[in-house]
Amino acid sequence: MGKDMNIEMQRKPSLWALSPLFVFLCLYLVTSLIVNDFYKVPITVAFLVSSVYSMLITKGLSLEERITCYSLGASNKNIMLMIWIFILAGAFAQSAKTMGAIDATVNLTLHILPDNLLLAGIFIAACFISLSVGTSVGTIVALTPVAVGIAEKTGVDLPFMVAIVVGGAFFGDNLSFISDTTIASTKSMGCRMRDKFKVNSRIVVPAALLILVLYIVQGAQVHEPATLQSVEWVKVIPYLIVLVTAILGLNVMFVLMLGIIATGIIGLLVEGFTFFDWFGAMGTGIIGMGELIIITLLAGGMLELIRYNGGIEYIINKLTQHVRGKRGAELSIAALVSIANLCTANNTIAIITVGPIAHDIADRYKLDKRKSACILDMFSCLIQGIIPYGAQMLIAAGLASISPLSIIAYLYYPMAMGLFALLSILFRYPRKYS
Repeated sequence: MGKDMNIEMQRKPSLWALSPLFVFLCLYLVTSLIVNDFYKVPITVAFLVSSVYSMLITKGLSLEERITCYSLGASNKNIMLMIWIFILAGAFAQSAKTMGAIDATVNLTLHILPDNLLLAGIFIAACFISLSVGTSVGTIVALTPVAVGIAEKTGVDLPFMVAIVVGGAFFGDNLSFISDTTIASTKSMGCRMRDKFKVNSRIVVPAALLILVLYIVQGAQVHEPATLQSVEWVKVIPYLIVLVTAILGLNVMFVLMLGIIATGIIGLLVEGFTFFDWFGAMGTGIIGMGELIIITLLAGGMLELIRYNGGIEYIINKLTQHVRGKRGAELSIAALVSIANLCTANNTIAIITVGPIAHDIADRYKLDKRKSACILDMFSCLIQGIIPYGAQMLIAAGLASISPLSIIAYLYYPMAMGLFALLSILFRYPRKYS
């Protein structure tokens, strides 16, 4: 243990440590774009190759120690928490689909919302739920299956519909008082949540309203099926339970467990759904999450080796060397948390990682701590919202059975949030807090 700690202390900032991330991005993202086929290179293979490469470039450790370091990253408590959520989400989604809860919820949505407001309605629902529960993952788990069902019945492009849910989910992830990112950013900068919310909302609410108008305009081209099926109200109950308990702020794992139990109990009361159908559906759903779980483990291990080899330290050192003036200081905080998020695939961890450095920069250049906290939160949510290997994108793609890359082009809100956040720095807005 002493030897390991000594080696850890000898690690120096290194640009080379970031090369596994470049290997992954080139192998998966660039290759897929070149051949115009998001399924040509399986994301699991891309992560496997970059993981092996990250072990090969790690110096000062034996092969066994490298594997141990990699395994520690893969078994990180945040990684394991995501995996438990994936397992429960798979079991709930498939059991809800098998007993008819998803179809019933989709039919109810089609009855309530006129066709020109379907896209806007899904976006508003995602924004509201994420703002209430403070978690983008919980929102995506709850709404993606419904969005998939609506896409199938209306002919809307599936990646586009899933992207609406993901975008709305990050609205609340960024703004909610109970969001991990809000807590981490305000604690890092030493300001109050309500003050951060006041500044943050002035920047991102205009972005959300702009995207809402866009969805209303695009919704004019959406047409509901000529014949709407009747709503089986009893089958809607599992989804109502999930949505209500999520809005009440209960733990996402507890919410999913309630949903699974509800699909079983109500399903058994419905003709044609048996006890073994319920178990079989849960098993199928869990197996369907297998690739997602493997990707998460591989990413966690690779990113841990990047951290161990000094990749994140290199980023921090380089970005803080040549800061000049308040605008440059705010841009450096934005760049720090963005690149840290690329390397950790977790916006909360990225904020915690660079938070102390961002606090020092804010002190040195007399930045407003409330706006600095907003910058940390907004840019971490921007990157988390668009990287194909982030938990939110992976689970949304997994539930919809599509490639994470196919969603990226339609992520209007995260991109709009990032643009408005950048403009707030360049044009010193809000002026009072700049």
